[in-house]
Amino acid sequence: MDNNDKFEIFLIATPGLETPLCAEAIERGFSGARIVPGGVVCRGDWPEVWRANLELRGANKVLVRLGSFPAVHLAQLDKRARKFPWASYLRPDIPVKVEATCRKSRIYHAGAARQRIEQAISEGLGTSISLDGKVRVLLRIEKDICTISVDTSGELLHKRGHKPAVAKAPMRETMASMFLRECGFDGSEPVLDPMCGSGTFVIEAAEIALGLPPGRSRQFAFEDLASFDPVVWQKMRTRTGQPETELRFFGSDRNTGAVEASRSNARQAQVDHATRFQHCSVSDIKPPEGPAGLVIVNPPYGARIGDEKRLRSLYGSLGKVLSSRFQRWRVGIITTTPGLARATRLPMLPPGPIVDHGGTKIRLYRTDPLQ
Repeated sequence: MDNNDKFEIFLIATPGLETPLCAEAIERGFSGARIVPGGVVCRGDWPEVWRANLELRGANKVLVRLGSFPAVHLAQLDKRARKFPWASYLRPDIPVKVEATCRKSRIYHAGAARQRIEQAISEGLGTSISLDGKVRVLLRIEKDICTISVDTSGELLHKRGHKPAVAKAPMRETMASMFLRECGFDGSEPVLDPMCGSGTFVIEAAEIALGLPPGRSRQFAFEDLASFDPVVWQKMRTRTGQPETELRFFGSDRNTGAVEASRSNARQAQVDHATRFQHCSVSDIKPPEGPAGLVIVNPPYGARIGDEKRLRSLYGSLGKVLSSRFQRWRVGIITTTPGLARATRLPMLPPGPIVDHGGTKIRLYRTDPLQ
């Protein structure tokens, strides 16, 4: 398969955030992007795969479908796997990890199917198979069709590579950027997070305004594939200049450790010139000088019964401060229950879809500009 061939590229979404990820893929010019169960598919050649990893803020992983064939028993799978053009994709010197799943198929033993693929790769290419191999090859057998894909990302894409300090219960960067998008943020207005934790919303907003690609500081699994071209990749990474922005992005937190972590993270992400973090409680926040923008906040949500009552007064005081001081600003609040959102007494629009945040079901509650 040569470099001009188009692959099916599968962008894994956080459950509930498929729509903004699809919108982002379309906006960034990925061909034929559409929502499918679990994420978004589009089509493209290898450089498009690399670009998806570099540029897309909302994808958790980028998988590439290398090919598929029918197989109804293990001997057939074995024969077809040995004919598969592994050398076009995998390198003999990079260990590979193989994972397999079977659904509604006559081949139902995923472990046995995985072994057939492992043998085809190790005997055909001389590549070693390892549980912590840098490259993951995925076999999915569904209704007797075997599909072979490769994970081109490696570590999950919310690990941007330039954010060492993390507050407890962090909002993943991929989720934060999609919630910003759902609030209508496009980089052309200020953002303020009055409970900023390790600064995720503020840093993502600043990066979007500055046009900095999220994957600029990290490595990817595709760099270990046979199809990788370091020269093209280097050009792709350096193409993005550092435009300036007059805007500033603000975060505050009552926890001094969180403010320090946010400043350090902003420095690492090279957006410290566009961000401002301060130590203050919610009751003391004031709108910054300049145009109105977006207040976005991920307040605590109780995990235990009885927490909600205690938290309602926190949400109530947040709502009071916002409605009395932040006229013309829009608000986005991410929380678990309608009761907590209602406690702010802000004029909420219908809530966004349910999103899975590490097993906790959360939703985005938004307002129009406050009167």
